[in-house]
Parts: sequence; structure tokens; C-alpha cells
Amino acid sequence: MKCPRDGTDMGTENLRGIEVELCQKCGGRWLDLDELGKLEATVTSTEDERRATIIYGDHASELKCPVCEKQMVTFDYRAHAVELDTCPDHGWWLDNGEEGRVRDIIAERVRDLDRSAGAEAGWHSFLGALNKKK
Repeated sequence: MKCPRDGTDMGTENLRGIEVELCQKCGGRWLDLDELGKLEATVTSTEDERRATIIYGDHASELKCPVCEKQMVTFDYRAHAVELDTCPDHGWWLDNGEEGRVRDIIAERVRDLDRSAGAEAGWHSFLGALNKKK
């Protein structure tokens, strides 16, 4: 498989237990369709915590899919300032370092959901205490 960024032959690497294609020249990685979800799952989280829209603000990519050669789509990953590329039929292109940002965003999402659940529990406790005073 050729790197969609620079045309170099890609090899494989083990990325946190997931075998992905790696470009030794630019450091980009090709993840098959199911592998982005597997990468997200390497962050301590539940499937419900990871459930959300992944693709925001998509537009034509400058890259072509290394599998089918069709123009890929660029998008903001989970509405964050990380632009990934995808071929909806074959997979995901992550430039060098973006796999770390994907994991950071999932970890941030889990922390935010925990804070939200804590705030909601505190609010319900407060309301319950008010009701008991009546």
C-alpha cells in the first residue's frame, strides 16, 4: 500500500495492539474502518462514553484513498481542531501525531462526562435536601 501523503510504500506497525499501516517517511498511519474505534477504545472508557458523532465539517480532501484511489474526505474529528481524512468505504488517514490527539480527545470526553454526571448527582442531592425541608 502506498502512502496517500507522499506515495511511499507503507509498512505495518503495532499501534497499541492494533496492526496499522505506517509511512516511515511522513509518520502517517492508515487505519482500516474498524481500527479507529479500536484506537479510541485504548483509552479507559466505555462504549457509551465514546458514542458520538465523529465527522464534523467534512469537505473534499487533497488525499486519495490508498485502497481504491477515490478522493477522501477531510473532517474535524469530533468537532475538535484535529483534521483527519477518511474513505467511507475503507478507512482513516491520520497524519503523524494525530493518533495521540485522538486518544487525548477521548480521554477529555470521559473526564467531561464524569464531571457532568457528578454535577447532575450533586444537583439532585441538593433538590432532594430541599424537598425534605418542606
